[in-house]
Formats: sequence, C-alpha cells, structure tokens
Amino acid sequence: MTNPIKVAIFGAGRWGTHLIRNFYQHPQAQVVAIADPHFERLQKAKERLLLDDTVQLETDWFKVINDCELDAVVIATPASTHYTLIYEALERGYHVFAEKPLTLKLSESQSLCSLAKRHNRQLFIDHTYLFHPAVTKGQAVIEQGQLGQLRYGYAARTHLEPVRQDVDALWDLAIHDIGIFNTWLGQKPVEVQATGTVWLQPDRSFDLSSPSFPISNNISGLSDVVMATITYESGFQAFLHLCWLNPDKQRRLALVGSEGTLIFDEMLKDRPLTLQRGYLETVGEGWQAAGVECETVEVEPAEPLAEVCDRFLNCIRHNQVCSISSGEIGTDLVRVLCGLSESLQQGGKPIQL
Repeated sequence: MTNPIKVAIFGAGRWGTHLIRNFYQHPQAQVVAIADPHFERLQKAKERLLLDDTVQLETDWFKVINDCELDAVVIATPASTHYTLIYEALERGYHVFAEKPLTLKLSESQSLCSLAKRHNRQLFIDHTYLFHPAVTKGQAVIEQGQLGQLRYGYAARTHLEPVRQDVDALWDLAIHDIGIFNTWLGQKPVEVQATGTVWLQPDRSFDLSSPSFPISNNISGLSDVVMATITYESGFQAFLHLCWLNPDKQRRLALVGSEGTLIFDEMLKDRPLTLQRGYLETVGEGWQAAGVECETVEVEPAEPLAEVCDRFLNCIRHNQVCSISSGEIGTDLVRVLCGLSESLQQGGKPIQL
C-alpha cells in the first residue's frame, strides 16, 4: 500500500481531538471524515486544527462508515459504544484503531478479536502508555536486572475531574497501570481484588453483563475511589490507588526490588524515570541501609500518541499485528478489569482469573 491510508475518526472530544491532530499531520494518512453527534465539536476541531474543506464533517457515523471510501476507522467514543462501532467497521473490511478499553464485556472483546482475524484486519487498541519512552526504557532497566529480585509494585493515579458518567474510576484509570505492570513483568495477573467508595453518583451504576446504562448493582453507584490488588503468577503483587475526586494529581508508578526501586512519575516532565538505588545490610541483629543513591534514567523526548498513530499505520501497511497493543492484549486487560469489577461488587472478594 503506497497511497495514503484513508482514515475516518469517530469522536471529536478531548482525546479524539489529539487523534485528529496526529492523523491529520501524518504524511502516510489521509483524514477523509470526522464524525461526532455534537456538531459544535466538529466545528471547533476544524478551526483549532486548521482542517481543510476536504475533511468531511458528519454527525452520523453510520453515513461515514457506509458512504466514504476508507481503509481504517479510528474510534474515540465512550467505551459503551465500542462494540457496535468496531463490529460494523470490521464487517465492512476496515482496520480499526480503538480507544481503551476495547469493550466493557470480555465476551465482546473476544468476539471482536475473532472477527478481526476472520476478515484479516488489524484491531489496534490505544494503550498510549505502553509507547511512552519512559516505559520502554524502564523495561530495559528491569531486564538488565538492576532492581535485583522483584518484590512488589504500587501506583497512584488521582486527579480532580474529569468524572465519567458511563464507567467508574476503576475502568477509567486502572488500565494504564495494569498495562505497564504487565509489560514490565512480562506476566499476566492470576488473581485480583478491589474495594471502592461512592460519593458523587450514588444512583448511577453499570453492569458488565448488560449493555444498558445506568442500572443498579451490589455497589450502589459509580466508585469515585478504588483500591486494587493485582497478583501475578510469580506471586508478585501490585497495589493501585485510583481516584478522580482528589486535587492531589498523581501519575506515579513504582516497581520495588531487592536492589532498588524504579519510579515512573509522569508529573516530573524533565525526569519522568528515576532509579532509587539502595538495599539493607545485616548489622548485628538488625539491618542498615546501604548503597542509597538516586539516579535519573535518561529518556528520549517523544510524544507517545504520535508513536501510537505511526505504529497503527505501519501495522496496516504490513498487515501485521502489533506486539504491544493488539486486540488480544486489549482483551487481556478487559479480563483483568472485569475481575476487578466482580471483586468490587462483592465487597473485595478475591477473584481468580
């Protein structure tokens, strides 16, 4: 495929606008159309990104998917709409780029993966953090054994808005950190556990077994804060703190080993990745800290989303599955989130995956 890849983008909200910018500016892509039910968003995107008149603006995604000549569809719409949009695009023979999570139901994610294989089309999930240069460099540090024996991990992802009305804080935030831990460890979770608290939306809930929103479940409302434990096959555990009702904005993840701790802190733009070295020596009947020093790990500057979009287009050109952001990987993450939701609804009961 030597001609530009013809792309339609569904969703012109906050993240959709970033995707429009990246695909519109990419030399190997041609943005044919943008669809969003709110026409004012389309107009705003056109003015803000200086889109030319060749880009078709539509409030009806069905018209775009049926009437436009396309190679691929980019989906940046609420998660509850993903299954229908992805299914229709794959059925028409289009490659698909979808915002995370792939779907809200494991069975639907599995079905879409099978459909993509059947039509020999790429199903690519936007797990942007897995393309962050700090995550890539961090994986190299771990593989070099600089942390010693891995012991446990922890992450905090908190902020004050945006507050979602279709999913809870778990589904909105946890997928990023779980994806990073999975990648750094090279393992999949085997058991999960979660508890949560609701303040803002006590009468609004969602049920993973039903496409209808909102409905009631055992946890009344959408959880505003969630504490989760992820256990891996090696016994390694990661602890997550997730909240969209906290003015202390954090984007911090750490992996602790016997020789030091690797810290990815997105809020520190000039040094997002650090290695805090240190270990304990036996002194008499006690222990004493030794080798304590903090090292900044150099990370090449890059926009992760630009790398994501470029990789998707490359996967289309070669019709090759992405090793870190495929539909199967997206499905694995949905499986973990479904397990965590089940635990949340059962008051923190451990769930085997």
